[in-house]
Amino acid sequence: MTRKLLLLLLLAAASLPLPAAARPPNVILIMADDLGYRDLGCQGHPAIRTPVLDRLAAGGLRLTNFHSGATVCTPSRMALLTGAYPVRLGWTRGVVGFKMGMRDGMSPEALTIAEIFKSGGYATGLSGKWHIGSEPGCRPHRQGFDSAYYLTASNNQTTQIWRADEVVEDPFDNRRLSERITTEAIRFITEHQEKPFFLYLPYTAPHFPVQPHPEWQGRSRFGDYGDVVEELDSRVGELLATLEACGILRDTLVVFTSDNGPQPREQASALPFRGEKWSALEGGTRVPCLISWPGTLPAGRTLDALTSALDLLPTLCRACGIDWQRESRGKPKIDGFDVWNSLLGKEGTHPRTELLHWHGMDPAPQAIRSGDWKLFFDRGHARDGLQAGRDEEPAKPAGDPPPLLVNLRDDPGESVDLSGRFPGKVTELRARAETLMAEIKAASILPLATPRAGN
Repeated sequence: MTRKLLLLLLLAAASLPLPAAARPPNVILIMADDLGYRDLGCQGHPAIRTPVLDRLAAGGLRLTNFHSGATVCTPSRMALLTGAYPVRLGWTRGVVGFKMGMRDGMSPEALTIAEIFKSGGYATGLSGKWHIGSEPGCRPHRQGFDSAYYLTASNNQTTQIWRADEVVEDPFDNRRLSERITTEAIRFITEHQEKPFFLYLPYTAPHFPVQPHPEWQGRSRFGDYGDVVEELDSRVGELLATLEACGILRDTLVVFTSDNGPQPREQASALPFRGEKWSALEGGTRVPCLISWPGTLPAGRTLDALTSALDLLPTLCRACGIDWQRESRGKPKIDGFDVWNSLLGKEGTHPRTELLHWHGMDPAPQAIRSGDWKLFFDRGHARDGLQAGRDEEPAKPAGDPPPLLVNLRDDPGESVDLSGRFPGKVTELRARAETLMAEIKAASILPLATPRAGN
């Protein structure tokens, strides 16, 4: 072959489109609001039908030991978007609009997953509930999202939908929010199908008030709550159908999870675990998590290794070939671990072995998880009824109750105290938690400072 011909062939090859395998995957990160651990068919619910999400699980992975970044929505969203414990970002208690001012929020100094993906060449979009700050510097289009269609707070706290800095609907119809959020997501997908995109899709469903879409009212076998969850399942089906119609289904990594455990006094269920939203019990922190990337991630597997929403940022970056560590220099430390090899089913050591748990009303951790062990530093935090509801704070335990040590492998209901039998384990886990908290306090940023008037 002559040198000239070789050069012509190389130039021709360079002009061809890259093979599909060379294209980084799109990412769709879907988060339900207050969905309990058992509230999907693939999670064992006896009445709620979720065929789309069941198929997503069957075609990918179901993580059975996956924990939200916090036990209530504002800090859990901070954790999901930054990979950091919320206390690193200035969170102390409650949510925006309840024990936090409506104008409080996460500091703009925090580095979000959207900013990282944007730096990696991705188009970034948000459609859904934001709830981590409504001040101009905190809004999603100033936190890395090219496109932002959102509620600033929970659907019981606001009547407005925003696009960037403009209110585009007021009042919204709560019954149609899942439909609105999905329509916007489909618009984003179709407009950006030619290049890699990152889409964050935090639905408001099934957060209270639970009001079914008119076309879904009465369709489930589980009342209004079942109607809302089954509609949500169908909306995810619309997204997947859009990906298939665009020819990018196999180029897209999809994650579905929940922000925290179920709302107290709703029909939601965290069985077989005890506890609800606001609680450091397993029911407040362990949530569904389904991950699918057809042709890349193995199908039909379950992963029971300890994993957290904190881990999604480094793991998704690894899957997409993005160097998150380079982008995060000078920012608050990321507490998440890259668990991509575990998702692929590769043999080796799973990187996460421990996790701190908070109650939604206290900046000090209530428990630490280490392997199968879980230590509540104050057993009052592990009793039934500690969960904060919609408008009340949990009662403080009297005196100085002793710790509670449980082994989740043998006791998923967290009801058998082993602290007397294993005092050395209590001492070990207390010391480890103190070490972690000292490191967190030494490497954190202040919350957004805003005027208090008008909150």
